[in-house]
Amino acid sequence: MHRTKVRVVEDVLDANNTIARANREDFDRHGVRVVNLMSAPGAGKTSLLERALAGSLDGVRVGVLEGDVQGSFDADRLAGLHIPVTQLNTDPGFGGECHLDANMVRSALPALPLEELDLLVIENVGNLVCPAEFRVGEDVRAMVCSVAEGEDKPLKYPLMFRSAELVVINKIDLLAHLDFDLDKFLYHLDQVNPGVERLLVSARSGEGVEAWRQWLLGVAMWAEAHA
Repeated sequence: MHRTKVRVVEDVLDANNTIARANREDFDRHGVRVVNLMSAPGAGKTSLLERALAGSLDGVRVGVLEGDVQGSFDADRLAGLHIPVTQLNTDPGFGGECHLDANMVRSALPALPLEELDLLVIENVGNLVCPAEFRVGEDVRAMVCSVAEGEDKPLKYPLMFRSAELVVINKIDLLAHLDFDLDKFLYHLDQVNPGVERLLVSARSGEGVEAWRQWLLGVAMWAEAHA
């Protein structure tokens, strides 16, 4: 019997990467640096953005593209910081996807005031699998992992941790109340992404948030230094 192997996944990713490059060209044309911020649901992405972006980021003009399946809860929170926030829902027209891909981001470009931004944070849909598979035109990737998720997550979801330039370990204020071995987590993290930059933070208490803020500032300043 004749068999034909269908390269559906490869073709989808190839098409996505082509659009991601087009997005990146548009971002570069406007001098905008882009962070793809990923995590599981409830890890604290929005809270960390609220903490870091409250007040001026040393004059850096920041905007957020907020990805969710439905609703605008997180976008509404961030809009209170008086920064440009664009909502991108994956349910209408996209079937409720658990991630943002390059084409979805491209559909939102006309709503983004790129000419008014230095830094764009794309807050991806909460999921530890799919967002890591799709480039959207970002310069760097950061992912947030809550200590409440367990120290085995880097081993269970290696692509997410491997694809990030920064791993933010959030909710460290809960360490005294959880059966979480931080050293074991860091050991597992180094197994899948040796030496990756990591930050220990608490969006609730504010511990470590200044280092997170400085990391975002450094991403934006890189664009200015290389202009």
